[in-house]
Amino acid sequence: MKKIVISINTSWNIYNFRMGLIKALQEEGYKIYAVAPKDEYVKKLQEKGVECFDIFMNNKGTNPIEDIKTIWEYYKIYKEIKPGIALHYTIKPNIYGTIGAKLAGVKVINNISGLGTVFLNNSISSKIGRNLYKIALKFSNKVFFQNPYDRELFIENRLVDKGKTDLLPGSGIDTQKFKPLLKESSGKFKFLFIARLVRDKGIIEYVEAAKEILQKYKNAQFQILGAFYPGNPTAITKEQMQKWQDEGIVNYLGTSDRVSQIIKESDCVVLPSYREGLSRVLLEAASMEKPIITTDTPGCKDVIDNETSGFLCEVKNAKSLAKQMERMLNLSAKQREEMGKRGREKIVKEFDESIVINKYIQAVKEVENG
Repeated sequence: MKKIVISINTSWNIYNFRMGLIKALQEEGYKIYAVAPKDEYVKKLQEKGVECFDIFMNNKGTNPIEDIKTIWEYYKIYKEIKPGIALHYTIKPNIYGTIGAKLAGVKVINNISGLGTVFLNNSISSKIGRNLYKIALKFSNKVFFQNPYDRELFIENRLVDKGKTDLLPGSGIDTQKFKPLLKESSGKFKFLFIARLVRDKGIIEYVEAAKEILQKYKNAQFQILGAFYPGNPTAITKEQMQKWQDEGIVNYLGTSDRVSQIIKESDCVVLPSYREGLSRVLLEAASMEKPIITTDTPGCKDVIDNETSGFLCEVKNAKSLAKQMERMLNLSAKQREEMGKRGREKIVKEFDESIVINKYIQAVKEVENG
């Protein structure tokens, strides 16, 4: 049986975002191995016929000794499994997993799902990160990008050979799982922010805009769903979140495996991110017929048709965000419903999971025979 590895920075990520691809590859006759730090989702993956390998990976650190250890572990695991191809996602698997795969003689397909802080500033660690990408991607057989802007940035900076690259519509959305659901009436207009709790996601702008809106609209409510990210230089602390709650600005919902149920109860999903690969949160929200507000930046603006399925605001501009929130509040329920319908139509046409899966299967066969 032919073997394929899928490696991401968490087993949770593999289970929640790649099961559609895994099932399709299994149906094509492949044995699937997951290589990721062990967590409670390993058992769920095993129940789906996936063999799991734990690997050391400090997702929040930049210690070169730890990173060399990660490369060595990838090498040992790949020598043991002997896969035909490894599919890598997220920064550390894309860099260290690809180097380890090269040493083990394994072909690689990479997926650059976003730039992260490696490209959002010009610090020493960011420069090192870009150089590591350049080294690793020399060994890649194919590199997928989730928006054309990131692709061009990598090509212009000579981080990747253009001939290896291709575009994907994000991770793809299961439009049957994320479908319109009836919302219970609460008397409140709920804005919902879903993201990792770091500044780059625009959380500060979201809170500042919320303060402005709450001065005029007592029926507005601002929710936040997402995990804290200690160790990240732009992370929001639990103390800061508690302060915002105590001031009555936001309602923090913690984290959830049932994101669709939380999106269902919202009226508008907001993501004022500074940049994305292609925002999965926005794809899920639009697929569920929720109007969205997001920033006019790569990976966010691609998901919506401005003024048709949602509104765009300026990046890092809380005033611009508040203006669009107020516009959304003042639309009629019928107008918002129509926005949501247009948004779902776009997702089904351009971002359905089947499009991504078909591209991956085609790429796997090309790399196998190349």
